[in-house]
Amino acid sequence: MTATISPATSYSGAPLPVVALPQGELLSVNIDQIPMLKDLVAPGIHIQPLRLDPERGEWVFLATLAPGCELPLHYHTGPAQVWTIQGRWMYREYPDQPQVAGSYLYEPGGSVHTFYTPADNTEDTIALAWIEGAQVSFNEDGTFHSVFDAVAVKYLADAAAAAQNLGPVGYIRPGATYVVNS
Repeated sequence: MTATISPATSYSGAPLPVVALPQGELLSVNIDQIPMLKDLVAPGIHIQPLRLDPERGEWVFLATLAPGCELPLHYHTGPAQVWTIQGRWMYREYPDQPQVAGSYLYEPGGSVHTFYTPADNTEDTIALAWIEGAQVSFNEDGTFHSVFDAVAVKYLADAAAAAQNLGPVGYIRPGATYVVNS
C-alpha cells in the first residue's frame, strides 16, 4: 500500500509546520544525465553544471580537469568551496598545499589565486565546486581578463548545449518549486 502525501502534510499525514513550504518535487540531478560541456571556460576545463542560480549568484558544477589546464589569476567576490574527488590541482601561490582526492577547500571571498592542474598528472582531476558571486580574472600584466558568474556560466552552458545539439541541460534552475493550495 502506497501512502498519498498531500503537499501540506508530512509523510505521516501530520500538517506541516507553518514555516515549512510544501515542496512539489525534489531538486535533484544525476551527473549521468548532465552532459559534459568541454572547454567551457578554458581549454581542458570541462563542466557539468548542477545548479546555476543567477538570482542568488550561485553556481555549482562538477569539473573534469585535464592535466596541464589553468585559469588566469583571479579572485571570487564571495566564498568558493571545492571538494576534490579525483586527481590533483594547485594554486601557484600555495605550491606546498596541493588539493588531492578527498580534499575540501573553503576560500573566503576576495582571496587571490592562480588555479592549475599539474601537467604531470596521470589522470583527469574531478572536483565539485560551489561558488557564490563572481570570479574576476586578470591577465599576467595585471589588466582585466574576464568575469564569470552564474549568469555567464548559464549563458555559456546553454549556448554550448545548443551548438552541440544536446537539448536543454537539466541543471537545477531557480524558480517556484513549492505547491500552493488555495
